[in-house]
Amino acid sequence: MDFVTLGGDLLGTIPLGDIVLYINPFNLFLFAVLLGFTFLIAISKPETQVEASKFNTLGVAEVKVDEKEFRQRRFLSIICGIASAGAMITGDLFNFTLFMALVGILNIGIVSAVKQTSVLNSAFNYGLIAMMCSLPLFGGAAIILASTGTLSLAVLSQMPASPMVVFGAILMLIGILGESGVAPFFASKAEMFRTPGSPFIVIIHLSSLFIIVRAVEILLLVLW
Repeated sequence: MDFVTLGGDLLGTIPLGDIVLYINPFNLFLFAVLLGFTFLIAISKPETQVEASKFNTLGVAEVKVDEKEFRQRRFLSIICGIASAGAMITGDLFNFTLFMALVGILNIGIVSAVKQTSVLNSAFNYGLIAMMCSLPLFGGAAIILASTGTLSLAVLSQMPASPMVVFGAILMLIGILGESGVAPFFASKAEMFRTPGSPFIVIIHLSSLFIIVRAVEILLLVLW
């Protein structure tokens, strides 16, 4: 399956040495939406979270994000948005895996300054899953490279899928599911979303969602 079938007419290419970015309406839309949300996050301030101070009472306690934590999380959220946007338009399979791994690291970094044990435990568990899933993620890309001699999505889309390419794509899918923290690995990431600072949590959700959409497109290009 080629780029035109999945994403519309090719609008142009951006050659960066051996790496070529392919621009079509679908990828350009994903890229623009992520940059737009990243800009909104960059200019936003975190909300004040209100929690029950004691069980079965009407007392509440405010949980605020201090200035140092705010700056750290805002910076990492912006980098996460840019990395996710880069994954939307890259035409190189290995670069996509690099962006994927970077997004996973940044998701942990966004909540690393939170002083809540449950959140930090969840980030630690997610980090373990992400590290373990980096092996099938990069291993799958390496198998596809060894089988075809290229990592260019444009070239791969024109080649028939051999059994080794299918095997590499399955490994990549397992790695993508673990790195993005979606089912069946979502349990390791769920408590991370209880941290205060709503705008910064949005980019964790958004990066995972858009990465999965892009991954589906890439797997269709490689396999179909």
